[in-house]
Amino acid sequence: MTLTISRHDLPAGHEAERFAQRLDEHLTKSIDRLDETTKAISSTFDSAVMSLHARCVIDPRAAAAETWESTVNAMQVGSALFSTTGASEGLIECRINHKVRTIQAIGPMSTADAGNWLTAFWLAVICRDQERMTQLSEIPLEHLRSPQGQYDEYIYHWVDTLQTWWLRRPDLADKLIATIEASDPRVANIAPLDLLQGLLYPPINLFYHYVRKNQAEFSPALADALRLHKTYWTLTEDRTTDIDGSIALGPLAIACLAHDAEFPLDIESEYLPHHLLQRTWLGEFPT
Repeated sequence: MTLTISRHDLPAGHEAERFAQRLDEHLTKSIDRLDETTKAISSTFDSAVMSLHARCVIDPRAAAAETWESTVNAMQVGSALFSTTGASEGLIECRINHKVRTIQAIGPMSTADAGNWLTAFWLAVICRDQERMTQLSEIPLEHLRSPQGQYDEYIYHWVDTLQTWWLRRPDLADKLIATIEASDPRVANIAPLDLLQGLLYPPINLFYHYVRKNQAEFSPALADALRLHKTYWTLTEDRTTDIDGSIALGPLAIACLAHDAEFPLDIESEYLPHHLLQRTWLGEFPT
């Protein structure tokens, strides 16, 4: 029996469509300017992720090609952020928005951090882009550290866990346990409690069930993650209208891993766009 978890109400209709179109136009211009200057790569990534969320507001099943394009664009710009900041000189070739671009390396930036790394990694997982997953996983953890006090320590354990898993390095179990322990609210005290419990911890719990191949517990954990996502984004009036709540990016990425591993997923939700989860658009165009 399929469990349906409805998405909370978000602005829809022609106004939402026009907003998504304006975001797409702005993003296209920002991407085209990367050939001239790389300094705006971080804000371009923010715009690409926002464009994806806006597309999912009006196309919750990701049935339209434009939604797949926005997903791929976000992944490509996210990967470019880390490619261009991982070198201090030279030119980096990056495919973004249907075009191979030559972008100047700019060296370390504060925004090429663990938080944006997680977003970029989730996007690569959703797009099933194993090459980009490898490139992101090879970034030294120390390059992703931010000044003390910006993130709880758990986030670095979490990045280390994901990199270790993908590159098949040793000690995955120990690193995952360290991540879980460090994300306990009694230990993690920088992220607000509602953010930690509602958005940050659920992907860790899902990954725990995924790597243990615990299929019986995965779907209930996924349902819990979506309910927590919904609770977080409806806790205040401002959050309710925020397009960032249109999809559950981390749970979606882990659900994509589970789907490809043939876990039985008996959950439907607009927080998990159907055609992204089912990889319907894969191979539609070079990514």
